[in-house]
Amino acid sequence: MPIHDWSRVPSGLFHDFHQSWSIRIKDALNSGYLSRGFAAFVEQRGGPNEIYASRANRIVVKHHLGRIIAVIEIVSPGNKDSRAALRDFVDKTVDCLRKGIHVLIIDLFHPTQRDPYGIHKVIWDEIVEEEFTFPEGKDLILVSYETGGERTAYIEPVAVGEALPDMPLFLTNDLHVMVPLESTYQATWDASPEELRIAVETGVVPEPEAQ
Repeated sequence: MPIHDWSRVPSGLFHDFHQSWSIRIKDALNSGYLSRGFAAFVEQRGGPNEIYASRANRIVVKHHLGRIIAVIEIVSPGNKDSRAALRDFVDKTVDCLRKGIHVLIIDLFHPTQRDPYGIHKVIWDEIVEEEFTFPEGKDLILVSYETGGERTAYIEPVAVGEALPDMPLFLTNDLHVMVPLESTYQATWDASPEELRIAVETGVVPEPEAQ
């Protein structure tokens, strides 16, 4: 299943997809990917961001139903709509890393003037400033952060039209699972309303009928 260009449709359509995809990722992790003692949950992200960003789900992995040890964030357009929204997202991600919480970020939206080198570069500059440029033709990004003694970023640039690779999610400094992004994305797409799928594929959103 190729990655779609979600920038062609209103944010609300991706918000619906985002919510459903989060549930499928959570269910997959709990159906055999996570070892005993670890469990994935969906929780609503808080914050003052743009409405869809603040209401978006994120996946958290807890140890023995208590301490959060890992987080999966699917970036929404609202996370980049303003400097304040981007700052809020970056600050919360960096706060997780500084607390020893591993993070996986999935960003299927093109860079903006606020993150010209992608959202990873904005986040990583808060940890250590390193050069980063996208490979030719790839400007979407998946990145998994490990918060061991030395924080490490595992970066996978991707492009619209490519299949999603599975990505590592670290649970401890020496233990990770591969998150099934492709299969869960495919299942979410297949279960989406036909009109949504047509709109995303064509970039044409039907006009509402007159009352």
